Amino acid sequence: MDKQAIKNTHENIIIGGGIVGAGILRELTLRQENTLLIEKGDFSSQTSQSSSKMLHGGIRYLENFDFALVREALKEKKAWTDLTPHLTKEEMFYIPVYKESKWPLFFVRIGLFIYDLLSFFKNPKRKVLNAKETLKALPNLNPKNLKGAGVYSDAVVEDSKLALECIYDSLGEWGSAINYSEVEKVEKTDGMWKVDIRSTLDDSTETFFAKNVIFATGPFTDQLLKKLNIEWQPKMILSKGSHIWLKREGLELAHPMVLQTKDNRVIFVIPQRDAILVGTTEKALEPNTDIFNIQASEEEINYLIDAINQYFPTAGIDQDSILSTFAGVRPLVAEGNKARGKVSRQHKVFSPDENMYVIVGGKYTTFRVMAEDVVKKMHQDQGRAFKRDLSLAPLKKRSRIGMYPKGDEITEEEIKNIILEELPKTSDDIIKRRLSMLYPDQLKLTKAQIEGLIKEVRNDN
Repeated sequence: MDKQAIKNTHENIIIGGGIVGAGILRELTLRQENTLLIEKGDFSSQTSQSSSKMLHGGIRYLENFDFALVREALKEKKAWTDLTPHLTKEEMFYIPVYKESKWPLFFVRIGLFIYDLLSFFKNPKRKVLNAKETLKALPNLNPKNLKGAGVYSDAVVEDSKLALECIYDSLGEWGSAINYSEVEKVEKTDGMWKVDIRSTLDDSTETFFAKNVIFATGPFTDQLLKKLNIEWQPKMILSKGSHIWLKREGLELAHPMVLQTKDNRVIFVIPQRDAILVGTTEKALEPNTDIFNIQASEEEINYLIDAINQYFPTAGIDQDSILSTFAGVRPLVAEGNKARGKVSRQHKVFSPDENMYVIVGGKYTTFRVMAEDVVKKMHQDQGRAFKRDLSLAPLKKRSRIGMYPKGDEITEEEIKNIILEELPKTSDDIIKRRLSMLYPDQLKLTKAQIEGLIKEVRNDN
């Protein structure tokens, strides 16, 4: 190898810079394995920034008797609320129950007990309210046929920032990460994996080498492996989920809620910052759908508005109530003829070629366990010892901006520091993920001004 090839040689290369790829990078660097992460867009810019902003056990999975997954997720929720209190917050969620609800009140009572049992009673204490108590807590709620509500604890999270902090924690002697770099080719050369990439910003190309290559590309897995001519049987079910951010006016809500819909789904309604998050939908997508930067459809937006208005008929929520929308694609793994709503969120690890690993499925909350399981399989295949729970260590570096920042408090100097320290390449990287703004107008600075600061800082360095 020439000098450049030697410089670009790593023990591991991870393809995919969402929450799972970030978790794997952290697992490997904590084990002092030289590892490079490659992401086509910005880190955490796809599915991992399009969640319902929750760390949760998945209370709705109880009806599928998926107790092991719920137990695992509750354990991970507790771990991350302890490790990253600046990005997470425990909240009490209300489940209103009506005469016609899918889950009657006695069923909710049993479910909440099982949920807390699976957390080993480490959740803040659950309770069940009658109709009068429910309306006192949620005064604008539709009172017709209301029977009461279940109340339980889960956590909200700054989803994109948690992934970013796992990456920041990995950078240095053992870890590196590059964004806006699309993988063009992966092939075996002299016992090493050769990975060719192309910058999506300036079309420049570069080649890297590694002993192991790991795909953590979520719902993009089938499409990417087909493009790279890797021997692989399609395993993904593409399921789109959309959310809307609503203005607070007209819907004064003090507590997060879980709404049971007429089509037997659940929708989360979560007050955050000066807005309310509502989601998610569940829409089937064809396998060949272009899912990069997917958008919420009018049909999905109206579905969420209708659900809110059924529970809050006096609020008058309409299109003018919307601040912004977003959508993502769930990384579901096919399980025979199971319907989408019944497909487990368990993850699976495959090895389609020697020293090549692919992780699919799972849910945001369990990303650390997913990352561990990839590394465990890799180490076992190669006769190496494996130790769990190294990643329960505190993160060494925080984002400069924590949870729910005020847009008018962000200065040019702060933006410059973010550019220097947090790997953004575009104004959207800063606005949507480093600052987690709901819409650009929250900032005093315009997109053009931020792009100017990016050029200024890059030129100075």
